[in-house]
Amino acid sequence: MRISGTAYRTIWPLPSGAVRVIDQSRLPFEFVTLDLASLEDAAHAIRTMVVRGAPLIGATAAYGLALALRADASDERIAEAARALRATRPTAVNLAWALERVRRSIAAVPVAARAAAAFAEAGRICDEDVEQCRAIGLHGAKIIRETAAKARRRVNVLTHCNAGWLACVDWGTALAPIYAAHDAGIAVHVWVDETRPRNQGASLTAFELGAHGVPHTVIVDNLGGHLMQHGEVDLVIVGSDRTTGAGDVCNKVGTYLKALAARDNGVPFYAALPVSTIDWSLADGRAIEIEARDALEVTHVTGRTDAGVIERVRVVPEASAALNLAFDVTPGRLVTGIITERGVCAASRAGLLQLYPERAA
Repeated sequence: MRISGTAYRTIWPLPSGAVRVIDQSRLPFEFVTLDLASLEDAAHAIRTMVVRGAPLIGATAAYGLALALRADASDERIAEAARALRATRPTAVNLAWALERVRRSIAAVPVAARAAAAFAEAGRICDEDVEQCRAIGLHGAKIIRETAAKARRRVNVLTHCNAGWLACVDWGTALAPIYAAHDAGIAVHVWVDETRPRNQGASLTAFELGAHGVPHTVIVDNLGGHLMQHGEVDLVIVGSDRTTGAGDVCNKVGTYLKALAARDNGVPFYAALPVSTIDWSLADGRAIEIEARDALEVTHVTGRTDAGVIERVRVVPEASAALNLAFDVTPGRLVTGIITERGVCAASRAGLLQLYPERAA
């Protein structure tokens, strides 16, 4: 995708051996890149949400493991580094998936060549993510095109959190169909949930949609149901941090409430995700570990003052406690369909196995 006319991925290797990422904690007010030169740099970037979004977390973890092996590529170091990276954020399955993939790829490689092999595998993970997200966009754009043909007007899509190219290596998941439809000349408008408490919708989704020229409007999280009641939402498309093999979708907290409102108002509700986000070992979304983050994200808000200064202010009384669970689970029965790189399927085990028959065993 492009920022001010320059094409970017969210993560890329440098000739120096470091890895460069876009510092998403500084958006939308500052576009800054940050170089990761060690395991500790990568783990800190994931933990503090310098990088975020399930596919990008996985890609960063893969490079983080490669960075860790430059000085010591022993089996003990691989295990230690993988544990450190896996502990950074527990919910997104892409992180553990990417680490395991890199570990498998270097298991039979001589110790002296492991770091280079790990870097190469991390690069392949990134390239595959780009192509998978591009395919998700094409499959999802068909849904938007069909909706536009029936409505004979612009299509209003509601999305939650940020599942665009900033959450992946490029293109995105939930936003990829919107980009593909927009680029194909289909009139599409996006309702952007602000997505408290970190406001990834207001800061990140709005930033990248604006950079791409996609019409959009930022709304408070609780407005979506009202818009659906009044016929102002044609589709809901969200991403996912972990989807079970039975089709339950874990995504940013608040997604479940949007699914309930969509069901009550007859609005199609889709989740867009690559195969790396599917946890085939789980059949019930209630078994997914839900990340509890610092209450500070709820009690304080960061923004830019009229004077141009970035400041953090408290919005909750000093004596009030705050709970900050980062995700919730939408049962598959509330999901109209899952958009993947292989096509669209029902949010069920049978539906997923139609696209991924090799997983039946």
